[in-house]
Amino acid sequence: MLKLFGYWRSSAAYRVRIALNLKQLRAEQVSVHLVKDGGEQHKADYAQLNPQELVPTLIDTDEAGNELVLSQSMAILEYLDERYPECALIPNEITDRALVRSLALLIACEVHPLNNLKVLQYLTGPLALEDEAKTAWYHHWIHQGFSAFEKQLEKHSGQFCFGDSVTIADLCLIPQVYNANRFKVDLSVYPNILRVNENCNQLKAFIDALPENQADAV
Repeated sequence: MLKLFGYWRSSAAYRVRIALNLKQLRAEQVSVHLVKDGGEQHKADYAQLNPQELVPTLIDTDEAGNELVLSQSMAILEYLDERYPECALIPNEITDRALVRSLALLIACEVHPLNNLKVLQYLTGPLALEDEAKTAWYHHWIHQGFSAFEKQLEKHSGQFCFGDSVTIADLCLIPQVYNANRFKVDLSVYPNILRVNENCNQLKAFIDALPENQADAV
C-alpha cells in the first residue's frame, strides 16, 4: 500500500504524482498544506515523519505491515522505478541512464532548489526583499537553468526530453515549466522545452497530476 504526503503546488510532489500515474499505481494522497497556519509541514507529527519538514514523503507498506518511509522526490522516483518496473522511467543502457539522470538533476538540483517555497519565503521574510526583487531572483535562475537544459534537448530530445519515451527528466521538467508559467517567465526562447512540455501535457498521466486537478487545490 502506498501513501503520498504532498501538496498540490509542490513541484517535487508533482513529479511523484506523474510517476504514480504512469505506472498506474494507486496511492492514498495526504495533503500537507505548505502555507496554512505557518505551514503544516512544520507540525510535530509530520516533522517526525520527515525531519526536513518538506514534501513529498512516500510510505510503502508491504503485506507484512513493514513500512518504508522515503523523502526526497528523486530517491522516491528511483525507488518506484525499481520496485514497480512497469513503464520504466530510467533507461536500461548505462550511458542512457547517466544522460537521463544528468537532465533530471539539472532541474532537481540546480534550478528547483533556488526557487523553492522556503527560499522565496526567506527572501521576502528575513532578507526583506520586495516582491519585484524576489521575482527577478526567480526569473534569473529559471533562465540560467533552462538555457542549459534547452541546449541539452537539442542533442538528446525526441518527442520527450530523451528520445521518444518518457523519463524522469520529463517528470522534473514539466513541474518546473508549470511554475515558470505561474511566475510569468518568458519561455518563448526555449522551443524544445515548450515542445516537450506540450507533448507531455497531452498524456493522461500528466493531466491527472496537474496541480489544479488535485483534491487540495484552492
